[in-house]
Amino acid sequence: MKDKRHMRIRELVSQYEIETQEELVKALEESGFPVTQATISRDIKELQLIKVVGSNGRYKYAIPVAASGFSLSTLRRKLAEVLISHARANNLLVIKLMPGNAHAIGAMMDGMTQHGLLGTIAGDDTILVVCQDDESAIKLMALLLNDVKQNS
Repeated sequence: MKDKRHMRIRELVSQYEIETQEELVKALEESGFPVTQATISRDIKELQLIKVVGSNGRYKYAIPVAASGFSLSTLRRKLAEVLISHARANNLLVIKLMPGNAHAIGAMMDGMTQHGLLGTIAGDDTILVVCQDDESAIKLMALLLNDVKQNS
């Protein structure tokens, strides 16, 4: 439950301008995660969330750019939990996930230092992975997805 809550927190602070712990508690409760302020305080510390200036000029929670902290095995485990399908078109990978998971998985992938991975674009349930070339896309797909069963 904690891993799923942490993933949802990452999604929420990436998608919305969450300014206070109270706002985060409310957003989590609306997402089906009943939590206390003390739990959120610990989660913020564990996730190493930072405060940055939002578009409205006020401070909001954010995921630090340099904080990766995810191992390949963690990413593969998360993918296994939410993967629906994947496909490759030349140097591009399209990964379909259960709704609400693309931002967190995309952020994890962007934190990887994998040769040939240029970046990701994440929606709600789909990630477009851009690789340097076809060979990099094939290697990345094998690295991340070969042993992962699709939920389709």
